[in-house]
Amino acid sequence: MAIGSITPFRPTGTVPLSASTSSSVVALAGGGETIVVTNTTSSLAYIRFGADPTVSATNADMPVLANSRVMLSANSLVTYAAGVLVSGTGNVLFTRGDGSFL
Repeated sequence: MAIGSITPFRPTGTVPLSASTSSSVVALAGGGETIVVTNTTSSLAYIRFGADPTVSATNADMPVLANSRVMLSANSLVTYAAGVLVSGTGNVLFTRGDGSFL
């Protein structure tokens, strides 16, 4: 594929993370090197990826704005995701797949 090519995102699995003001972790589903993180809450979320269930998110990690989504690259060693909210509770969705454009 040519440099700078855009390929549609092809999801392979989605898992919800029940997020709150304390970090929680979830095992990712599916495969691929792209992860779309959807913050369905009205609070700023911070997320972190890891290779084991001890991964923990803090306010020094990747922010995801309220009611928005981001697309990130992650290699095959990434099997867990952690998230924490600034306030409140709600779901942060992690969708794994391949592609570079939503």
